Amino acid sequence: MEKKQAITTKKIVLAAMLAALTTAGSALRITLPLEIAGTTSFHLGNILCALSGILLGPWLGGLASGLGSALYDVMNPLYISECWITFLTKGAYGVAAGLVIRTGKKEITYGKAALATTAGALTYAALYLAKSYFYSGLLMKGLTHDAALLTVIGKLPATAFNAAVAIVFAPLLAVAIQTALKKNHLSVE
Repeated sequence: MEKKQAITTKKIVLAAMLAALTTAGSALRITLPLEIAGTTSFHLGNILCALSGILLGPWLGGLASGLGSALYDVMNPLYISECWITFLTKGAYGVAAGLVIRTGKKEITYGKAALATTAGALTYAALYLAKSYFYSGLLMKGLTHDAALLTVIGKLPATAFNAAVAIVFAPLLAVAIQTALKKNHLSVE
């Protein structure tokens, strides 16, 4: 029989804190306009999305990363109409990272956290670029196939940069947080 884990007050507070940090990390951005349609951004939100999944596991981590990113969208008039998509795609980032980190030993190592972050980054990138092509390009802006594809190509450098930054820094933060928690006889569980 499978043992159910209770959601503790500590986990709820950590999820809320990571959601707030994800919102703040998403706000720390450089936005660039794209010639054909829309914008692309370099930002720090993806680091916190991965960290949420790594520290909280797939479901609470996905909720924290999705909610924090969607809250940023709600506060920005450019993105408010797509906040529900952001909730789903960034939530998938946290879920994917959380699923990978929960396999095997409970110990969070840099390599395992980097693998989890990579899984989250690839999941999010695929969903985000598909959204940019189908929803933003074809459906909302009425672009042709070629024009929608060009917008996706325009978003690739920022998407790759954000993923690479997250793959480097989220594992460092995860290992540092785990070490600090152990040193003080605390845990996320």
